[in-house]
This record gives sequence, structure tokens and C-alpha cells, in this order.
Amino acid sequence: MQTHELSPAQLRQIGIEALVQALGAVGMARFLQQFDQGSGDYTRDRDSLLDGITLEDAIAQIKQFRQGKG
Repeated sequence: MQTHELSPAQLRQIGIEALVQALGAVGMARFLQQFDQGSGDYTRDRDSLLDGITLEDAIAQIKQFRQGKG
């Protein structure tokens, strides 16, 4: 099969059929759910959440959390 000659819709259909054959319908659905792109801007959000926090601050917070759970 020359996959470069298939349309995107044909390629997608063959791929889904292969997943169903290999994993079953439920397994195929679970596999595809892993590729949800989500939403938002992770880098911007991370920078906003961590603004002003040093590595030493983060380590101290981790140690404090572990002491409370230990």
C-alpha cells in the first residue's frame, strides 16, 4: 500500500480500522484519548505560576510538603 497516495480521510479510516483490529473498539478509543491537545498556553501559564520562585524556594516547598505527608 502506498500511503502517500491516500487522502487524509482514507489514511485516517485505515488507521482506525487497524487500531480496532489490534486493540478492539474500546482500546482504540482509549488510545486516541491520549492525544487530546487540551487548551491554553502551558508555557505562559507555567511562567506566570512560577514567577519569582527560585529553585531553593521550590525545594523548600517540596520538603515542607513531604514532612506534612510523612
